[in-house]
Amino acid sequence: MPATLTIGRLALTADVHIETVRYYQRIGLLQEPARPLGSVRRYGPPDVARLQFIRRAKSMGFTLEEIAGLLQLKGKRACEQTRQLTEHRLIDVRRKLEDLQRLETELMQLADDCTHAPRGGHCPTLDFLRQA
Repeated sequence: MPATLTIGRLALTADVHIETVRYYQRIGLLQEPARPLGSVRRYGPPDVARLQFIRRAKSMGFTLEEIAGLLQLKGKRACEQTRQLTEHRLIDVRRKLEDLQRLETELMQLADDCTHAPRGGHCPTLDFLRQA
């Protein structure tokens, strides 16, 4: 399939905003095609695939810098380097899960404190939040 998509159609097909496409072009994640004289830039399937790759990688928590690195990987060491980066991402996710579990426990306690607070008295949750 030849490059026939306008930037709007590319964004729609890849499920991103036009400004996202432009931003990725500015930072070098996506090539900006040449503009034929008196015409608009056209994009093709490789551009759609690249945007979808970026979107999927972002949804997995990879940073744009990490995604730029992933897009450059080729050859024999690509899988090893990808594994290492993925394992680092997994460590970050596990750390965030631990933080979320602690937060859940704290919020459950605060909600419970409100449930058992005397009516018309001080709200223990508000008192807690006001502490410096």
